[in-house]
Amino acid sequence: MANLAQLKMLEDLDGFLLVDKPAGLPFSAVVKAVKRKFNLVKVGHGGSLDALASGLLVLLIGDANKHVGDVMGADRVYTGALQLGRRTDTHDVHGNVVGTGDAAVATPEKVAAALREFKGDVFQVEPRFCSVRREGSGGYEIADTGDHKQFLAHVYRFEVAPPDADQVATFALKASKGVIVRTLVNDFGETLGCGACLKSLRRTAIGKMTVDSAIPFERLLETEQGDFAALVTPAAKALQ
Repeated sequence: MANLAQLKMLEDLDGFLLVDKPAGLPFSAVVKAVKRKFNLVKVGHGGSLDALASGLLVLLIGDANKHVGDVMGADRVYTGALQLGRRTDTHDVHGNVVGTGDAAVATPEKVAAALREFKGDVFQVEPRFCSVRREGSGGYEIADTGDHKQFLAHVYRFEVAPPDADQVATFALKASKGVIVRTLVNDFGETLGCGACLKSLRRTAIGKMTVDSAIPFERLLETEQGDFAALVTPAAKALQ
């Protein structure tokens, strides 16, 4: 149990906490768990992360929430895997299949040509349906989020490796804020002509902050309250 001095320190604490979120866990569950475990008054975040995805989640503690725009506006870096030959209503593997295609059309030449369409400014429309995982749920559910308007994102780098025998290909991506990776994968599959959906995703960086500096969520839950402050980086240092 925390003593009064520790509770006062946590009450006055502010800064950035970098967390390595595991796949399969809603990012909101991470925010709630940190706030509850360490008796924090205000915990925000610098950008959501789908339950399917793992990787860097930036939590804003106390007054650091005033810097939310700096984090939200930073570029993102991802690695992941996509499944060729399958289209889903959520643009990821947890959605309902709405079409299939012959992944054999994804020759190196056609992949290279398709990738040229996904560099620079790209227009995206978020799919109506989204795969979600409720806290305590054993699986993914399909949520209807309604129709969405088209918006503009920017892709700096999108590289896709040759697929394996199961037509799964890994990829690396650097893009601007707001990019919907599963939709980028879906649109890439449409350009190829065989369809594609997101299989896995890991966010490795937001701006200059990287997942290498983040604490795994499981280890964070084992941290004593007296050791928590050392994990929080002052905002001025984090944004250098």
